[in-house]
Amino acid sequence: MKPHKNVKIVATLGPASNDYDMIRALFEAGADVFRLNMSHGSHDEIRARHQIIRQIEADLDQPIAILADLQGPKLRCGVFSGDSEELIEGQAFRFDLDPADGDASRVCLPHTEIFAALHPGATLLVNDGKLRLRVEACGPDFADCTVINGGTISNRKGVNVPDVVLPLAALSEKDKADLEFVCELGVDWVALSFVQRAADVEEARHLVNGRAAVLSKIEKPAAVSAFHDILAVSDGIMVARGDLGVELPVQNVPAIQKRLVRSCRAAAKPVIVATQMLESMIESPVPTRAEVSDVATAIYEGADAVMLSAESAAGAYPVQAVTTMCNVALEIEADSTYREVIEASRGASSPGVAGGIVAAAREIAETADIKAICCFTHSGTTALLTARERPRVPIMAVTPFDRIARRLCLTWGVTCVVSEEVDRFKEAVVNAVRAALNGGFATKDDQIVIMAGVPFNVPGTTNILRVAPCDERQIYRSEPE
Repeated sequence: MKPHKNVKIVATLGPASNDYDMIRALFEAGADVFRLNMSHGSHDEIRARHQIIRQIEADLDQPIAILADLQGPKLRCGVFSGDSEELIEGQAFRFDLDPADGDASRVCLPHTEIFAALHPGATLLVNDGKLRLRVEACGPDFADCTVINGGTISNRKGVNVPDVVLPLAALSEKDKADLEFVCELGVDWVALSFVQRAADVEEARHLVNGRAAVLSKIEKPAAVSAFHDILAVSDGIMVARGDLGVELPVQNVPAIQKRLVRSCRAAAKPVIVATQMLESMIESPVPTRAEVSDVATAIYEGADAVMLSAESAAGAYPVQAVTTMCNVALEIEADSTYREVIEASRGASSPGVAGGIVAAAREIAETADIKAICCFTHSGTTALLTARERPRVPIMAVTPFDRIARRLCLTWGVTCVVSEEVDRFKEAVVNAVRAALNGGFATKDDQIVIMAGVPFNVPGTTNILRVAPCDERQIYRSEPE
């Protein structure tokens, strides 16, 4: 039986995890969400992986979330006549629009948007920040720089501009084509790269048109500065620490991660911590102690999910990587310190009737002998509010909609159950009890908390909280119609 943990695991698929048996093994080892990286793989390959996931979902009768991660604009330099050059600290170097092959003094940077945004004193980073250059003078078609940190610059290396907001849309033409493809395919989440401002997310939401939830990747300093506006228009957040660590001093990233995770939790929106979590397991069956501590830190902070990238997509030990991450989660969540940290960081309850009810459900579950909290939800909002409370007992989200159940697979602590629509409260109670019994969360001698809304099947009407026995005979004797 798949281990029950609160934090969710996002596993990226790729050449190492490309068939039914491997993807099923990843799911059974603890993966909850599968990431399709649109930077790698053709549409045919993406479609094939999507079909395999949906087949596994049907075979196991458990909802599985699929996240499509868009590539975003890629800023790269041109090519060199000798394929690469050594840049020495203190030397002058120019970027320009001349398409001729580069040399030790210059190279093409075919992005007019960068030149339009640069100013003297701005920083240019090349090859994941290994080379750092300071702009001394610039114009609409050039930037004269001084090399601050030298090294090898080679063909088509990535260029980052951390000091300015670039006049670039987050969605390239490739991204728009990919976005339409994955929405028609039926993915549950779309991750948006190169987000700098809330308007980038709003453009994507318009194109998605409700067909998937939109998750914003925070990977640029501009996104950190505009985070609260971005969060307000996003369904979820990914803390993409790789690019953040390139464009910001690395010592800044842990504090930013903590702030973003807490803000997402306060807003009842899922947050993924990503990048280099178990990177050594690309080649080794055992992670480093530092990597285990890194995963543990994200779990202690209350992140909804932690993510594997190349470890599961291209590594030699994909199942072991998921298993390791799952084992770390189980161990941390069993630690008394974990509950202390989670509860100390709990904010005030969300305003409104639904917010009050989910807070009361958590209080009851923690002060009485309650085995699970079950919420009936049409939009997923009640489940998100319940997860925001980080209760000590499991959360079951019962919904008549596959797409809502799949989206909630990314949410902390939530087990999703797809059920037929009900129109009477007694039916809701019976369905909740059966779900708790079938899921192994309770026995017939236990009680669960049930939340629902009357009238049924109307989003946003959560207004009932009921403590119910898990013995159906008692329900039929005592429950009103």
